Amino acid sequence: MQQNKSSRERAEEVFRKHGGILKMSAALRHGVSRYTLYSMYDEGRLTRLARGVYRLADMPVLSNPDLATVAQRIPKGVICLVSALAFHGLTSQIPHVVWVAVKRPSRVPKIEWPPVRVLNFSEKAYSSGTERHELDGIPVTIYCREKTVADCFKYRKKIGRDLALEALTSYLQSASTDIDALMKYARVCRVSDVIRPYLEAML
Repeated sequence: MQQNKSSRERAEEVFRKHGGILKMSAALRHGVSRYTLYSMYDEGRLTRLARGVYRLADMPVLSNPDLATVAQRIPKGVICLVSALAFHGLTSQIPHVVWVAVKRPSRVPKIEWPPVRVLNFSEKAYSSGTERHELDGIPVTIYCREKTVADCFKYRKKIGRDLALEALTSYLQSASTDIDALMKYARVCRVSDVIRPYLEAML
């Protein structure tokens, strides 16, 4: 007669069904008790990515751990600015924080790790130019290349004008460009008059 599965085995199945990463609240909804979570963490079966976010220890190494973690903690957030530039290969900089946009007004949970910089976007700016990518089994929303470049000019005082210009230069030198799309998002961000002179000088 087959024995019933242990609570830890059932918990591992729940985690694997969800890509190996779960917030505690989601794990509890799926029937995993706090005691089981803490026991698995103490035994080394789980690692803690951030406060309230756990991952099976035997899963392959994450290629985008910070983005995946933030997507779990802020499911309606959109990866933007320097983090989106790095994802798209449009900057030489390595982001020291994860830049994420949320729709204004939004309440964002406090995240201990990774460090996060949250920006409040208007409805139109928030919803324009988003793409869904699966990173390490986790769905992550990131702004497309053109929207990201436009956002960099809009927030050039926060990230630096040189970085915005690097983003535009890298974009124009890439294998695929869509100037119409770039200017469409520039109008959404109300920076078309700012970008146009640089664009005309570079083309």
